[in-house]
Amino acid sequence: MLQEKIFKDIILIVLLVVLIVAAILVVKPIFLALVLGSLLAYIFTPLYKKSKKLIKNPTASALIICLGLLIILLAAVYFLVSPFINQAMDFYLSMQGVNLGEKIASVLSNIISKELSLTIANSLNNIISHLLTSFLTSVSGLALKLPGIFLQILVTIFIFFFALRDGEKAICYLKSISPLSKEVHDRFLKNFKEITSSILLGQVIVGIIQGLVTGIGLFVFRVPNAFVLTFLSIIAGVLPLIGSWIVWVPTSIALIVSGNTNSGVGLAIFGILIVAWIDNILRPIIVSRRTSINPAIVLIGMIGGLFAFGFIGLILGPLILSYVILIIELYKEKKAESILIKEEPKT
Repeated sequence: MLQEKIFKDIILIVLLVVLIVAAILVVKPIFLALVLGSLLAYIFTPLYKKSKKLIKNPTASALIICLGLLIILLAAVYFLVSPFINQAMDFYLSMQGVNLGEKIASVLSNIISKELSLTIANSLNNIISHLLTSFLTSVSGLALKLPGIFLQILVTIFIFFFALRDGEKAICYLKSISPLSKEVHDRFLKNFKEITSSILLGQVIVGIIQGLVTGIGLFVFRVPNAFVLTFLSIIAGVLPLIGSWIVWVPTSIALIVSGNTNSGVGLAIFGILIVAWIDNILRPIIVSRRTSINPAIVLIGMIGGLFAFGFIGLILGPLILSYVILIIELYKEKKAESILIKEEPKT
């Protein structure tokens, strides 16, 4: 009987492992869409709750928000993709005609030896050329990826809808099967929300707003290739310790040097008075100072996430690192025995 029980347990474990592996293979192609849909649901949950109070129908409220987001995405694709691709091509061709190596070498030669300045300049020139080529390849290959991108967007919207409508039920279910004690579980959930808000709202959303405001300045002062520079400003704004200044400051200098003094000075003033203050004003409003994450963790997470998951890794990477650090801290403060639910001894 004992051998039969052991055999049945082994069969059950093997079956469970096979099912888990099969489930991972099924979810893997849409994993990033699943994560993105869940993150969008987290962002739009306050709006969903307000909508549900007015409409009194959870399904209708979630559907309206999903359709609204889909319409915005389609409108953005329709109005922005074509000019963005055209400007990306113009930007690439214009950068190809500029010998950045010579300009960098001329600046560095006043500080260090001529040979070393030429070596550094050539290395930077090769890196910039490689980045531009990769950027052009990505843009030109976008058309071939459109069917897959469209499918991922549909899955994201689908997950977004159900995460909005049934998110609270899912959280209750996870609570019911969680092995954590109530005290640790409540603290983990609280810190989980704070970490997610700090990175998702404080770092990503503020960075996107900063990049978009920079873009407004680029268009107002009629800077060439404003679409491409706005995209670069958004990316730079999201990255910690960098910010969109890395785009508007060199652009202002380039405009002044090229003779467009009014546009260059205007963009510089716009950047100093408006763009530079967005981070200082918005971040404390959106995220409490208590929930600030070490910028080094965010930067390492973003870089590693970018390599591991692509563009969505800029969000996913720092979240994963922060959650791991949270679990380690909980383990440090509580002994392993007190983290898990204690089973009552059988009488």
